Amino acid sequence: MARKRTYDTLHDINVTNLVDVVLVLLIIFMIAAPMMQSGIDINLPRTKATQEDLGEGVVVTITKEQKIYIDERISNLDRFEGILSDVTRKKGSKSVYLRADKEVPYGMIVEVISKIKTLGIQDLGLVTEQAK
Repeated sequence: MARKRTYDTLHDINVTNLVDVVLVLLIIFMIAAPMMQSGIDINLPRTKATQEDLGEGVVVTITKEQKIYIDERISNLDRFEGILSDVTRKKGSKSVYLRADKEVPYGMIVEVISKIKTLGIQDLGLVTEQAK
């Protein structure tokens, strides 16, 4: 007579493979996260003043070609106020951070600041690069 085999059920879940996959994904995201910052490339002026964390807010960028970006949305001086007020309303933020290439004429920067102040935004930060 043949013996009948009995199989015991396994009540524990083996999570070793899951932990391996999660650790690999964590490493990938840790490497990729610094590369996912703002994509508009400018040459910021250098200063020895310490910078605080920017926090939440709308970022206005002026390139050396004098193109204006509002949170990576291209604009010009004529449409600037309308787009900026729309973006600040959607974000619910009253802070604006101005990033300008060091070769942008001072007059253009003053004009952009004037338009920002006209909208009633008082919390304006100028972004610079830390001098070494």
